[in-house]
Amino acid sequence: MIDNNSQDVFFMQQALFLSQRAQSFGEVPVGAVVVINNEIIGEGFNCPISATDPTAHAEIIALRDAAKKLDNYRLPGVTLYVTLEPCVMCVGAMLHARIDRLVFGASDPKAGAVVSVFNVLSEKKLNHRIEFSGGILASECGKILSDFFKDKR
Repeated sequence: MIDNNSQDVFFMQQALFLSQRAQSFGEVPVGAVVVINNEIIGEGFNCPISATDPTAHAEIIALRDAAKKLDNYRLPGVTLYVTLEPCVMCVGAMLHARIDRLVFGASDPKAGAVVSVFNVLSEKKLNHRIEFSGGILASECGKILSDFFKDKR
């Protein structure tokens, strides 16, 4: 049996691999995986530039992939792993999908909607609750982002 922390590390490593794919396309390196019963059922990486789609964030792509595989727009019982704290748009999509759990790597002090800028998931008026934790492989997740932006400057 895999304990929760090592399971979180394993799946965050998969998301980190996807973030490298985003970077190879010149996109901001963010990757995400959707997991149910210890199986990845959805994957995504940032591609708004190459897809000319402002909604093509890693989380949205991964949620869409999982929804197609489950043939359901609701995703109860899943955990979403993402290398960067989600933005308001992505948190909204997670709420509508009814995911159970969110695990993110690096915090996003400019657009994070979980703990950094906004605390959307802590809003009591929402009709769905998502358990969340951050900081899993935070230094690795943050490094790929900071290196990407350092290279851009």
